[in-house]
Parts: sequence; C-alpha cells; structure tokens
Amino acid sequence: MAQCKVDVWQDEFPPSYEVLSEHARGVDGLLCMLTDRIDGALMDAAGTNLKVISQMAVGYDNIDVSAAHQRGIMVGNTPGVLTETTADLAFALLLSAARRLSEGARYIQEGKWRTWHPTTLLGHDVTEATLGIIGLGRIGTAVAKRATAFDMRLLACGPRLSDEEVAQAGVERVELDDLLQQSDFVSLHCPLLPETRHLINRTTLSRMKPSAILINTTRGGVVDQAALYEALVGGVIAGAALDVTDPEPLPANDPLLQLPNVLVVPHVGSATIGTRGKMAQIAIDNLLAGLHGQPLPHAVR
Repeated sequence: MAQCKVDVWQDEFPPSYEVLSEHARGVDGLLCMLTDRIDGALMDAAGTNLKVISQMAVGYDNIDVSAAHQRGIMVGNTPGVLTETTADLAFALLLSAARRLSEGARYIQEGKWRTWHPTTLLGHDVTEATLGIIGLGRIGTAVAKRATAFDMRLLACGPRLSDEEVAQAGVERVELDDLLQQSDFVSLHCPLLPETRHLINRTTLSRMKPSAILINTTRGGVVDQAALYEALVGGVIAGAALDVTDPEPLPANDPLLQLPNVLVVPHVGSATIGTRGKMAQIAIDNLLAGLHGQPLPHAVR
C-alpha cells in the first residue's frame, strides 16, 4: 500500500548539490546516499516540512547531523546490517594484498608467466602475523574474529575501547604508535571525524614496518593519499589495499593506480545482493517512521 508520493532520482550518477536542493523543496523526508551532501543550507532549501533524513549507509559524514537536530529533523542510518559483509571484504583485501593476487593476475595478462621460479611474486604470510585494528567497532570486531582463524596476534586502539570490548574481541589494547610499529597489517575501521581525518599521514606511515600493508574500508579521508603514495614508492611500507578513497570515484590517472603494490576497489564493502537489500529496507523503515512522527529504528544521535 502506497504511503507517500516518491520522487526517485533515476540517473546513474548522483544529483548535483544544486539539483538535489531543488528536488528537496517542500519534501517531508529525504532518503539519501553517502554521495549526497546534506548540510544546513540544503535543509533550509527543503523547507519546514522536512521531518527526517534517512541515509542508506552506516557512515553519515556527508550529513550535518548537528544542523539537522537544531532544525528538529531526525536522522537515520543503516548500522549493523553490513558488518559481516564489510568485514569479509576487509579480510579479502588483506589476503589479496598479502599474496599479491592483483599483481599475479596482471602478470599473466601481460604475458610474463613463462615458467615457475622460486622468487616470483613472493608475498607475506598471514598466519601468525600481527594485525593492528584502528577502531574496534562492529566491523573492526568482526575483522578480529576472522583473524583468529589465522592465529594472528591482534592489537587494537581507539579512544573509547572498554575492557569488555577488548576481552570479547580477543585483542590487546595498545596506543596508536605501538600498534603501527608492531603490526604486519593495519586495518582502518574508525569513523571519519575531524580528529581522524588524515590519521594516516607521513608521520604515522613512517612508524609502520617496511613490510607492513595498510587496509582501508572505512572512509578515504582517514588516509592522506599523497603521503601514502610517497610511502609506497619509497618503500616506507610494502603495500596498500583500499575500498575507499578521497575523492570517490578516484580518477583513472591518479598516481596510486599506477603502483603495482596497491589494490583499489570501488567502495564495495557492503556490495552483496543480500546486504544492499537489507540496507534499503532499513533506510525505508527509518524514513517511514520519521514521516509518521515515530522514533527511528536506527537513529543517529
């Protein structure tokens, strides 16, 4: 049964800020993607009817939540449902980078596979290696769970890690510098906040092992990509595997894409049929609850 009139953006590419502002005029609710910038000016353009903003993603750094709350607008997201799927992808990136799978595929495609040799495409062991997890939330904890099957030593850091979270995840709580210095793999799972923007920079990269590999499935802005490029070219670290970049999409001529020791995939952490379907349903549930003046099932506080 229809519950509201819907204006759906049909184009493959997201609407521009100006087009979105125009389409938002007079609406009661917005169901948005992480590609949409939802700030106070857009909320004002929408008008006083706007009751709820429902994001089809767990992250919401594209939404000015404070501005929404100041205007009495509820904000919802889709946490939890994509935890396992994104953790799967993070660990797939870790394994792929460790064993240089994308390099191996290119090696064959370029006609270089002519014989077996004992030093061809040597990678890094995962079993019993040390994994550093920056941000031990739902996804970071799920990654830790997968790592235990490989008998990895697990380190974690974050500003608000409780003793219970550390014990349940089976990790050792350490400071960031210690994590960077000791880890063979560093996996990023912290949200993008002012204090975490470019958390991985020239200084922090210099503290990592030359054999270390960086994995990022959170937000591109957590990494200073210019510094990462320099670190990869200069042998400061061994490799990187990225599901997220800054900007997105990453231009085809970006220098990172020219490096053999970098694997970049197009923000597919939650990209399974089942998970995207569940995300859409949660986003709809949040939207309808807000339109009816009810508490959102998954509200951003």
